[in-house]
Amino acid sequence: MERAQNLLDTISDNVAELNKAERKVAEAILANPEQATRFSIAALAQAAGVSEPTVNRFCRSFNIQGYPELKIQLAQSLASGATYVSRAVEADDSVEDYTQKIFASTIASLESALQSCDTKQISKAVDLLIQARQIHFFGLGASASVALDAQHKFFRFNLAVSAQVDVLMQRMITAVAHTGDVFVILSYTGRTRDLVEVAREARENGASVIGITAAGSPLAQVCSVCLAIPDQEDTDIYMPMTSRLIQLTVLDVLATGVTLRRGSDFQPHLRKIKESLLPTRYQPGSDSDDDAQ
Repeated sequence: MERAQNLLDTISDNVAELNKAERKVAEAILANPEQATRFSIAALAQAAGVSEPTVNRFCRSFNIQGYPELKIQLAQSLASGATYVSRAVEADDSVEDYTQKIFASTIASLESALQSCDTKQISKAVDLLIQARQIHFFGLGASASVALDAQHKFFRFNLAVSAQVDVLMQRMITAVAHTGDVFVILSYTGRTRDLVEVAREARENGASVIGITAAGSPLAQVCSVCLAIPDQEDTDIYMPMTSRLIQLTVLDVLATGVTLRRGSDFQPHLRKIKESLLPTRYQPGSDSDDDAQ
C-alpha cells in the first residue's frame, strides 16, 4: 500500500484490505488516534488484542519502517491547518489539543531517533572529542542555540571550546584549522550551503568533523563521523520543534560519553565547577527563599 500524506485517511481507506489481526490494529488506531500516538507498541497491541509482531506487520503494510515512525506519521496526520507552526497542529485546535499533539509528536520523534541511533558512530565521535586539541560547535538558525548549549556543556571538560553562530567567524576559524581540531556541525537538514563548505574546508585542513545531521545529506557526506538523525520534520515549512530536542539529546549522549571516558579521576574537576555556583543561589529554607515566595 502507498503511504499517503494523511496516514489516518490511508488506514481508513484500506481497512477492508487488511487481514483480521491487522484490521484490529487499524480499528484501535482509528477509534482514538490521539491516544494511539501516546501508546507504546505493547500498549497498542494490548488495546487491539493482538501481538507486537502484528503491529510491526501492520506498519510494513503501509510502507512504514517501524513503530516509532508510525507514531510520528499519526501525529502529523492529525493536522494540516497550521502550516507554519507544526504538522501536528490544526488551526482550530484547543489548548488541550495542541498541547497533547506537540508532546506526543516530540516523544515519538525521540523514539524514532533512538531506533536509528548508531552506537558505533557515537563511540567514534566520543574518541575524537576526548583527543581534541580544541572543539568548535557550529550552528545556524534554529541550530544556533543548540551550538551555544553545547559550549555550555563541554567547557566543563577542561578543553578549549567555542560555539560559533556567525558564518563569517565560522569561515575564518576553519581557514586556520589544524589536525587535532574537532568541529561539531549541527544542521537538521544537512543542506545549508555555508555549513557544508566550512565542513569541507575543515577536513581539507586536517581537522575532524562530526556532523549531527540527516543521513545521506550533503553535510553528512563530507563529515569524518555522522550522527544521523531522522528528518521527519520539514523545517523548510514548519517551525523547528522536535529537531532541536533531538540535537540536544544527541549532545547529552556525547557529553555523557566524554564524562565516562574521563573516569573517576575527573570527578573532582566537575564537582569544583558545580560548587562554584553555590554562592549564587538561595538555599532551600533560607530567609531569602521565604521572602521570594
